[in-house]
Amino acid sequence: MAGCGGYRRALLPLSRQLVRHHHPDPLSPMTKGWRSAMLEGELPQEAHKREIARGLELGLPGASSIVDRNIPTFARGEQPHYAGINTFMKAPYLEDIRKVGQFDAAVIGVPFDGGTTYRSGTRFGPQGIRRISALYSPYNYEMGVDLREQMTLCDAGDVFTIPGNIEKTFDQISNAVAYVAATGTFPVILGGDHSIGFPTIRGLASCTSKNIGIIHFDRHADIQETDLDERMHTTPYFHATNLPNVRPQNLVQIGIGGWQVPRAAVPIMRDRRTNVFSIADVEELGPAKVVEMALARAWDGCDAVYLSFDIDVIEAGFVPGTGWPEPGGLLPREALKMVGLVASEGLCGMEVVEVSPPYDCSDITSLMALRIAVDVLGSLVGHGKMGAHKNIIDKPFVPF
Repeated sequence: MAGCGGYRRALLPLSRQLVRHHHPDPLSPMTKGWRSAMLEGELPQEAHKREIARGLELGLPGASSIVDRNIPTFARGEQPHYAGINTFMKAPYLEDIRKVGQFDAAVIGVPFDGGTTYRSGTRFGPQGIRRISALYSPYNYEMGVDLREQMTLCDAGDVFTIPGNIEKTFDQISNAVAYVAATGTFPVILGGDHSIGFPTIRGLASCTSKNIGIIHFDRHADIQETDLDERMHTTPYFHATNLPNVRPQNLVQIGIGGWQVPRAAVPIMRDRRTNVFSIADVEELGPAKVVEMALARAWDGCDAVYLSFDIDVIEAGFVPGTGWPEPGGLLPREALKMVGLVASEGLCGMEVVEVSPPYDCSDITSLMALRIAVDVLGSLVGHGKMGAHKNIIDKPFVPF
């Protein structure tokens, strides 16, 4: 009977109606979700066991009424997430910086907003990112990576910045980054406004004779020589690309655009022939293709690449806590995919800047910055690139 197919299907049990033979079985290794579940079974657990034992030793065994005997009396380690001292991801606080070379990566806070030209507050960025980092565990399901088990991480604390003196602060930052980088430890730098982008790369570049490329995510060009008669957060890449081993042709800027790019910066971009991708490029070419092209230019003639991520490159609705919000930026998923691809080829250091917690009562901006940082670490570990940059470190630390 014509037209009765739908009626006959309605008589079938619901389980038979929903069968779609051209779809993969969700429990099949064909799905990435199930593949991630399988990967977890291959990860070690020894570091977690050591952390539990340490917590019981240092924090005293729990009260007699506590059934789970892995719980100490005083919180030590990852759990509970709402308790404890907020270092980055509950990593050990390294008070003796002379021991930083014992770790694969070190978090360095740079609480400075003396380079801002509009809304300040980024001096509280490192605190905000550390605070929300208590929310995370060291394991990422999709990546199949456990940072606690597969690398060593410490929190080196904050650089002693000098409010009101940007040049002295620059020297302090370069001193700190150079000291850490000279040991071969991977620096993870939490800003702070983007003026720190110059002294961070200056410190790192001082430890090597090799060339360093930069991949810079931002809505703003940040390549003027001066702004308001000083070196500010709009100027880091003019000065960074004056360094002898940081060439302008290896500077790649992704996300530039909108109504906040000063015209004074554009002639410098043309003169130095830097590499610029707008949000429209990301839309038309796709995130993966833009990263492929960015990596080709950043690595051309270089031995290492540094990542600088300004949080305002992300669509302003997702990151209200920043000094110069600009609508129309990257979506969070795009940003995470792109930094993961960049890191998969290896990095010599990274920074996340322009997080201003006073403008964000919900901490979602700090959370996004945290996610950028840990996704970079996860990608480095997952692709076997953590520590791969050490071969470029061929100069001793020289104080600034």
